[in-house]
Amino acid sequence: MRKLKLQMQMTIDGFVAGPNGELDWMWIGKRDEAIYDDVIKLADACDTILLGRKMTPGFIDYWENVVDTQPESQENPLAQRMVNLDKIVFSRTQKAVKGRNLKVENGDLATVVQALKKQPGKDIMVYGGADFASSLIGLNLVDEFYFFRRPVAIGKGLPIFKEQVVLQLESSFTYKNGAMLTKYVPV
Repeated sequence: MRKLKLQMQMTIDGFVAGPNGELDWMWIGKRDEAIYDDVIKLADACDTILLGRKMTPGFIDYWENVVDTQPESQENPLAQRMVNLDKIVFSRTQKAVKGRNLKVENGDLATVVQALKKQPGKDIMVYGGADFASSLIGLNLVDEFYFFRRPVAIGKGLPIFKEQVVLQLESSFTYKNGAMLTKYVPV
């Protein structure tokens, strides 16, 4: 059975975005290429990306722009993956969303995700947004959690955990710039 993996950038105080969805805190401090390499490794273990409707336009626009206009960018290897992988956008309101290799799913989230897990193929990756990730967590659909914790606190913002969830640490790695990658699984 395929696994549903949730990968999120997170502040040390547990937020995945600022109060209004701001992500500027992700770029504070020194860039570490090892983080980028690990994001690519995680993406290569998957063949499908699940997205929430709210974050999809920015996600699609950003990665397609890198592929189309920045062939020399350091981000191009990851951008190629983000554009070429199959993407499913979950929405209760929209029937179509513009983007390459993208389809919209309007069905029941738990039913659709459980069916996707039973299909053959590589694992499934979720990059967010915060509300979508919270929904998946609340329905106990996430099999593995990958948190890239940045050494910055923002004081207030958007969490993905709305209630108590007990997780078991499987691995942890600290990068030269102070960021950490932690992998957790549900208990």
